Amino acid sequence: MAKHWADFQYEIYLNGMSGAVPRLPTDLTRLEALAETRLGPGPVGYVAGGAGDGSTMRANRAALERRRIVPRMLRDVAERDLSVRVLGRPLPAPVALAPVGVLSIMHPDAESAAARAAAAHGAPYILSSASSTPMEQVAEALGDTERWFQLYWGKDREVTRSFLGRAKAAGFSALLVTLDTPLVSWRPRDLDLAYLPFLHGVGTANYFTDPAFQAGLAKPVHEDPNAAVLHFLGLFGDAGHTWPDLAFLRENWDGPIVLKGILHPDDARLAADAGMDGVVVSNHGGRQVAGSVAAADALPRVAEAVGDRLTVLFDSGVRSGDDVFKALALGAQAVLLGRPYVYGLGLDGQAGVEHVIRCLLAEFDLTLALSGHATPATISAADLAEDPM
Repeated sequence: MAKHWADFQYEIYLNGMSGAVPRLPTDLTRLEALAETRLGPGPVGYVAGGAGDGSTMRANRAALERRRIVPRMLRDVAERDLSVRVLGRPLPAPVALAPVGVLSIMHPDAESAAARAAAAHGAPYILSSASSTPMEQVAEALGDTERWFQLYWGKDREVTRSFLGRAKAAGFSALLVTLDTPLVSWRPRDLDLAYLPFLHGVGTANYFTDPAFQAGLAKPVHEDPNAAVLHFLGLFGDAGHTWPDLAFLRENWDGPIVLKGILHPDDARLAADAGMDGVVVSNHGGRQVAGSVAAADALPRVAEAVGDRLTVLFDSGVRSGDDVFKALALGAQAVLLGRPYVYGLGLDGQAGVEHVIRCLLAEFDLTLALSGHATPATISAADLAEDPM
């Protein structure tokens, strides 16, 4: 019999016979509160916080919770296959680790630990360009695991060109371009503590090791780190980019390009018209626009508009296996998991990230089977009902 992700629950029960219980909760929604009690307020606030009063984060959760799964009975689900193809690549399950920067604020092993955890279970890893660890080092930790590179599209074209060349050389197969962060939003949790890691040179590893970035400095980074930080802040975001500028990225990247932060179906159509390969329906986990539409509410309209032309991915608010099921039913082909794995990293390093991956996929496997499906391919909008709440 093929191994199922759901077998993780039996492993836990069998370990319990010798008195061992999981080091972290198996209900991933509990990780944030645990991180609040164990980790520093600045780092936890940076990860957990959002734009304004957090209304968009709450809307993300409400939109997923409002949809309810309608299980079907007497279907053969004894053998299941969670594998999918995304952007032409085979994946063991429709879940990837989302790009999250500055992970060294949560754990000293940072992105390398998260990458090793992803590699241990075959989960695709998406590296943030604002990582604490250079992309080449993270690629080494990933081995042969599928990896994608996320770009914060800044003002310096030569730095962007250099990043894309380095990422391709390091084996990153797809490019995710974050469009929703040309400016950093009003984030009270960070502002109240005056906490911004970049000011201390955290999250700048790809920049500080980049020859094109270094060429813009009067002195080497180690001789004048403050000047390097200021140079980074001056080029990090660019609110002047428009749709025709995507041609530059296509000229400098020969693999799939996915636009992250799409919420309006017309923007998805523009992405398709511009020759892009996919979109991520996302509001940056509620971190950028207070009062934004919930990502799960935007997903069906985007998928309907371009689902036959583009790969549609989803993030923002995912906390459980049933959330993954719901996102697929609403039109996503795969889901990006963010905050939960970051809390796992902060609480227990690589082992914590592995725990989160296994819990999420075990729960998704069980939700899939108990709802009458043996593969993600058969999930559709007909499997959901709206709860009037």
